[in-house]
Amino acid sequence: MVDTLISVFSKQPNELNRFAPTLTPHLVESVLMRLRSWKQAHSFFHWASDQGHHGYRHTCYTYNAVASILSRSRQTAPLKALAKNLTDSTPCSFTPGALGFLIRCLGHVGLSHEASHLFDEMRQKGLCVPNDYSYNCLLEALSKSGDVDLMEEKLEEMKGFGWEFDKFTLTPVMQAYCKARKFDHALRVFDVMREKGWDDENVCSVLALSFSKWGDVDKAFELVERMEGRGMRLNDKTFCVLIHGFVQEGRVDRALQLFDKMCRVGFTPHVSLFDVLIGGLCEVNDAPRALSLLSDMKDIVIDGLLKNGQLDLALNLFNDMKQFVGRPSVLIYNNLINCLCGSNRLEESRELLREMKESGIEPTHFTYNSIYGCLCKRKDVLGATDLLKEMRACGLEPWIKNSTLLVKELCDHGRAVEACNFLDSMVQEGFLPDIVSYSAAMGGLINIQEVDRALSLFRDLCSRGRCPDVVAFNVLMRGLCKANRVTEAEKLLDVIVGSGLSPSVVTYNVLIDSWCKNGSIGKAMALLSTMSGEDREPNVITYSTLVDGLCRAGRPDDALLVWNDMERKGCSPNRIAFMALINGLCKCCRPTTALHYLREMEHKEMKADSFIYIALLNAFLLDKDLASAFEIFKEMVYSGFFPESHDKNYSIVMEAIEKFSKDHITSSGIQVLREEGKLPTHCP
Repeated sequence: MVDTLISVFSKQPNELNRFAPTLTPHLVESVLMRLRSWKQAHSFFHWASDQGHHGYRHTCYTYNAVASILSRSRQTAPLKALAKNLTDSTPCSFTPGALGFLIRCLGHVGLSHEASHLFDEMRQKGLCVPNDYSYNCLLEALSKSGDVDLMEEKLEEMKGFGWEFDKFTLTPVMQAYCKARKFDHALRVFDVMREKGWDDENVCSVLALSFSKWGDVDKAFELVERMEGRGMRLNDKTFCVLIHGFVQEGRVDRALQLFDKMCRVGFTPHVSLFDVLIGGLCEVNDAPRALSLLSDMKDIVIDGLLKNGQLDLALNLFNDMKQFVGRPSVLIYNNLINCLCGSNRLEESRELLREMKESGIEPTHFTYNSIYGCLCKRKDVLGATDLLKEMRACGLEPWIKNSTLLVKELCDHGRAVEACNFLDSMVQEGFLPDIVSYSAAMGGLINIQEVDRALSLFRDLCSRGRCPDVVAFNVLMRGLCKANRVTEAEKLLDVIVGSGLSPSVVTYNVLIDSWCKNGSIGKAMALLSTMSGEDREPNVITYSTLVDGLCRAGRPDDALLVWNDMERKGCSPNRIAFMALINGLCKCCRPTTALHYLREMEHKEMKADSFIYIALLNAFLLDKDLASAFEIFKEMVYSGFFPESHDKNYSIVMEAIEKFSKDHITSSGIQVLREEGKLPTHCP
């Protein structure tokens, strides 16, 4: 209903009246909160107001909904008219909380006198019985206007009705006294709040700012220190205002102390704050400290530019400012070098490194590792090795992640031998590569059919007391199985257990896959039982591999039992698993069952590859079920899976078309496909 009303109001306002009999305050409130502009909300509110002849009346909630919208948009005139209309024309009862909310909306745009008048009218006409919350909201509104006399009057009135004062009562009172420069009154209120334990961070900040405005810098600073001693701290905005005020009063010493506190608690000062402090220091002829602050400001500005991706602008500022603000910090050098390396600007980063050394600034491990990481990304083995020598001379360690990255990059590009040589050079320089790097190197050697060299690297690790992890074993086992050296892979399983390691699911999957492919399905099924006994739950890859292997062995019923076991144990089949089962069932001449699982796969919103349709088509043809074969054929064609002439499955499809064309049941369907242009013109 809300959506309908908004649509009609926005597009066909003349049709709106037909909805008048259905209006309710809740519906109007919902529409108001969903309209895009204050003008629309104001207009809809007035339209609803005019529907009194249909029995509709606004409630305090609809009034507050539109008041909130007008207040946020700072629409003073319509909000003032709304408050006046509320008591003059269409009186409406309010709860104390609702009245307080409306008063705050008025106070937010400076309508404090209107707020006070509305408050009195509502109370006198019996439209609301205000409580302490209502009064607190009124005091807050009056505090913003600085009307101390009216505020004191309402405070006495509140006391006369027996309402207790709390922190939310006295805080706006103290603020009003501060604004009116009634220092003694403000301090008396603060003392009361302090006695009752209500002097929180906000209250103390208000008073500290007031001290600063009154020119009593020492008292303001003393209050800040008292806050710090009680575990309270200023927010960054209050810090900035106080620092500005201290400088204006000529108390740069206090401003700098406060600035140090601000940095110490973790705030990052804005550049404008540096500007104020540097100006203040120059006025008192303290050039050294002004230059020191200028250097700090430079670091912050450059850091900000780097974080925003403005590297060249940061470099220009760095080069300009270092000429007259002294030696840059190691932090700013590191940040610049890191960003240059991240942008693959290696030569410029090396130039900054040379500049650091010439300036007497000691590069850190971060400096070197930024450059080292860039060299590794570039697959620059010689450059990385040379930098390792330099790092060793400085007593710095290379980050393992960079070394591993270089090894992986080399192996991914068929340069596994270079990767191994690099690992050897690391050892020669006194750095111990991570086992992950060695695993990557072994994987790279296996990919270039250097299985024996991978084995040699593995044995060399073991002989040097380096304990390979399960991942390293898995890499080697996979390589051996790929090279049809399954017996050696099986022996590695015993080595894993003998080393005190626990074989992972991946370990078992490697062997199961190999056994399934070489026909040792019994051993694969036995290992499945072993996994369960060792609390190594098989995953979807395990089950998919076994399903495929059982179907290859001509055991479709066992494959389905494994499939059901997988689902029963809560292991959800994925797209690959479904296709393995469907393809396997087709090879076992079970196309009807295979089709059932294709439909289940589609129901789970998974799409099969083209070879699945070919498998089903071929299986139905072998089963001499032309009708079912033709339905699969149509699905394949309409899915865009018709094979190209160079595809190995092309001949199967051509033979199928020939059979369909000759059969009296399917020939008409083939003709329709031809007429639709779905078949190649040279088809039989």
